[in-house]
Amino acid sequence: MTLLRVRFLPYLRPYWGLTALSLLAAFAGLAATTQIPQVLKDAIDGPIAQHDLRRLPLYAGLIVGLGALEFGLAFARRQCVNVAGFRMERDIRDDLYAHLQALHVGFHDQWQSGQLLSRAIADINTIRRFVAFGLVALVQLVVTFLVVLVFMLRLDAPLASMTAVAAVPVILLSRYFHSKYRTIARRAQDQAGDIATVVEEAATGVRIVKAFGREPLLVDQFESKADLLLTTNLAAVRLRSGLWSLMSAVPNFNLAFVILIGGAAAISGHLTVGGLLAFITYVQMLAWPLDGLGWILSMYEESTSAAERLWEVLSVSPDIADAEAPASGLRRGSSLSNGEESVAAAAALTFRGIGFRYPNSARWVLRELDLDVRPGETLALVGRTGSGKTSLANLVPRLYDATEGALLLDGEDVRELSLAELRGSIGFAFEDPILFSASVRENLIMGRPEADEDDLQRALDVAQAKFVDELPWGLETRIGEQGYSLSGGQRQRLALARAVLGRPRLLVLDDPLSAVDVHTEELIEEALKSVLSGATALVVAHRPSTLTLADRVALLDEGRIVAVGTHRELLHSSALYRELLSSEADDLTEVGA
Repeated sequence: MTLLRVRFLPYLRPYWGLTALSLLAAFAGLAATTQIPQVLKDAIDGPIAQHDLRRLPLYAGLIVGLGALEFGLAFARRQCVNVAGFRMERDIRDDLYAHLQALHVGFHDQWQSGQLLSRAIADINTIRRFVAFGLVALVQLVVTFLVVLVFMLRLDAPLASMTAVAAVPVILLSRYFHSKYRTIARRAQDQAGDIATVVEEAATGVRIVKAFGREPLLVDQFESKADLLLTTNLAAVRLRSGLWSLMSAVPNFNLAFVILIGGAAAISGHLTVGGLLAFITYVQMLAWPLDGLGWILSMYEESTSAAERLWEVLSVSPDIADAEAPASGLRRGSSLSNGEESVAAAAALTFRGIGFRYPNSARWVLRELDLDVRPGETLALVGRTGSGKTSLANLVPRLYDATEGALLLDGEDVRELSLAELRGSIGFAFEDPILFSASVRENLIMGRPEADEDDLQRALDVAQAKFVDELPWGLETRIGEQGYSLSGGQRQRLALARAVLGRPRLLVLDDPLSAVDVHTEELIEEALKSVLSGATALVVAHRPSTLTLADRVALLDEGRIVAVGTHRELLHSSALYRELLSSEADDLTEVGA
């Protein structure tokens, strides 16, 4: 409860007014409800006992009026509490999503997407149901019990005192339930997250699954996890059913006791028949608090577990964030204004004593690496698979931070720069192009929302991506999740256009042309030269033809720079370089000519 109270109850503060209105409506409704037995008592002991038919309609009308008032107040209570609850849920979900966006890439490398999805949807919903509804119901339950007990004491204090003893088994049952249910609730929520992961991975990897004909295997895996969740849920059902059934039985035993003792009191004249009937009605009114307590307890345990799961994410601090007083002054690049192009000054990039290993890994990917990329220079990174090329490129926009050493941009440590300005100065194209379920335009301007039509057309020309004009709605065509409605080459060309849009000062290209054909690659490389002439570029090269773009080449081996020079110089001086390019003999001859 502490975690719920400290971390999530504050989300209700903007909506305390609605919450207070719901409580007022609940208390007013309770006041109306508790008057009905009194009216019933007066009717039985008055006109009914006196055989006065003329006064009966008055009492009947009072009961109907109190019932209508109770109905209206219950409607108002539910409206207020649900509006407050859903707004609170929205606010928590907004904060969680913003937090996920702020967290470093290493965090997302280690977390299953399904576990994050289940926390963002199911767990927040569970917290909302308890904080906004369960707590109100708990307050209403306690107040109902106390108010009804007061009315019962007024009717017959000894009988009411003996009836209140029924709370003892309820307390004992609640303690037992608390000790058992939380573990089951947590297990069920974790297993639901596992199922969400399986579904998400099957959806994103459907092409691989079908290509290898592994649908039956994945179905078996899913059914296995679904069976585990079913077993856990059934265990929870058995525990809840036992508690709720016992809670429901307590009022019935109480009623039998009241009939026995209260009936004797009425026969002896210590209690009127109307008073006995009113007392019995109050006992029946206690059925909901006792029965509802089991429901609220289960909701409480589920919300406590959900709060713990949610806090496991929200309590993580981003490893990569702005410095306390970030340096500024970086420029994003250029845009076209009145037909005149203004190219921002190219950046200088310096790697000093760089060592890097991934979180929770003891293996060094990069070690003791020094490299200078001069302003306006295009430097290609070449090396065996696993030599650290992509890892080095990922350090530039601070997708990861170096474990050792420093990366300098124009002499400033990138860790001292504003993340927004740093990343706004960089154009990045990944080897595996990431596109979103949005329009072509929305994908292109993701990093440059201020780009105009001329900027877009120039970027599309550079990337040889004019195929977008043939799409049904041009730039407004939605391309589907991950862009799978396009070919691999088309996705790469759009990703490249997104990278060069706005003429950034620094370009980082991770083998951006691996999926395009040779003819298109040649056209793109020719167009790219004009873009690269005004920017500093770091190009991860897996194909020899990409080296035509480079002024110099840096050769990596086992996380270290072993040679730097022009393509021609490395051909003559490095056996490893010649070995890496030997599989593309035709390209090698063409590039080295």
